[in-house]
Amino acid sequence: MSNQRFARALEAMRSRDAQLREDGFDFLREHADTYVDELLAEFEKEQDDYGLRCWLLELVAEARSPRALPVLAGQLESADESLQLWAIRGLEMLDTREARHELYRARSNGWIT
Repeated sequence: MSNQRFARALEAMRSRDAQLREDGFDFLREHADTYVDELLAEFEKEQDDYGLRCWLLELVAEARSPRALPVLAGQLESADESLQLWAIRGLEMLDTREARHELYRARSNGWIT
């Protein structure tokens, strides 16, 4: 799939129109595994729009890609409960030895319960 389709979906997610936002999110959810690198980059860049940042991390989790492990593990320490919950969910869905180790480490350190 093209980066142009990704860019259009991301632009829709930034729209003021609620239906366009949902449409962009739904498209990317269906294709999250295809665009995991782009989603990771956008998540790291996005600092201003809290809702978009949460959606991006949700999409990263949906991708179920081992490439997402560092970002998901990093959010386990987040003070933001929503980001932390999507990180937990993403690591659980990834279900690799490394993902389980990160969850164990976060529980041991008291970052998550």
